[in-house]
Amino acid sequence: MAEQPLPATAREWHLVSRPNGWPVPADAALVEAPVRTPEPGEVVVRNAYLSVDPYMRGRMNDVKSYTPPFKLGQPMEGGAVGHVVASAAEGYEVGDAVLHFQGWREYATLPAAHTVKVDGAQAPLSYYLGVLGMPGLTAYAGLLSVGALEPGETVFVSGAAGAVGSLVGQIARLKGAARVVGSAGSAAKVKTLVEQYGFDAAFNYKDAPVAEQLAAAAPEGIDVYFDNVGGDHLEAAIGALKVHGRAVLCGAIAQYNDTAPPAAPRNLALAIGKRLRLEGMLVGDHTGLQPRFVREVAGWLKDGSLHYSETVVEGVEHTMDAFLGMLRGENTGKMVVKLG
Repeated sequence: MAEQPLPATAREWHLVSRPNGWPVPADAALVEAPVRTPEPGEVVVRNAYLSVDPYMRGRMNDVKSYTPPFKLGQPMEGGAVGHVVASAAEGYEVGDAVLHFQGWREYATLPAAHTVKVDGAQAPLSYYLGVLGMPGLTAYAGLLSVGALEPGETVFVSGAAGAVGSLVGQIARLKGAARVVGSAGSAAKVKTLVEQYGFDAAFNYKDAPVAEQLAAAAPEGIDVYFDNVGGDHLEAAIGALKVHGRAVLCGAIAQYNDTAPPAAPRNLALAIGKRLRLEGMLVGDHTGLQPRFVREVAGWLKDGSLHYSETVVEGVEHTMDAFLGMLRGENTGKMVVKLG
């Protein structure tokens, strides 16, 4: 494929103020910036899809964490997939599809070593931001490695209609869980969990106290809890976990925009008598599972035993809208932004 002239400028999102509580559209600005030609070893990628994910909210705060905060007045980062449009790197040709981490922008100039080639014939490109990407590996490694799921066990997943949770529940079912229970924030999502994703039971956490609904859905208790929410969900799970139960602490979206400490869980003392294991997880610790994960999940997608949903927002100018919508739970499955 012939190399095309690069545009002089393209649009990218900058963080212009740090949110206090819930982010607002004015916290970020879409600006025109020069598109830099590649230096030796670099490629220019025209992004096709951008990812918006819960962890990005933490990077908007100026606090020490496992990943550095976004810098004010600089482009934000995130998962993206697109095509090489200019290359000064050996082994990279114009037209190659690549996955990288310079999202929130139309064009990215970066070292080829910081990209991963992907196969658009094996799966749609956007899947590499979801089911075959970071959220998928998070679900796979979190449930099977950190959660150490065994056949015949009962699993509870919070945020179960989201990018990670929807996969956790299905992988649990495929790996022989006896019962899979999920929580979500609307009747439509609850219906999707049971009818499309094969959960044995699901409930709307807005309808009644989580502990009450979980007890009804899993009257004999749970063995593994996959936590995407924190707060009252984690408190309910601690109460429902059996002796030697495990909680995989993946996210706490209920607390990301709070300005005060969380009120729950208030029952951590139960972890002593029950000999519970509550373990945090970061997907970057589990890259060794990547080949097995891609092979197994691609097989499930191909034979139809695993269902995958996306919520697609069109246009780079709507990236912040997509991010805020994801935080509000407006997505079913993975939220992605499709660029023109």
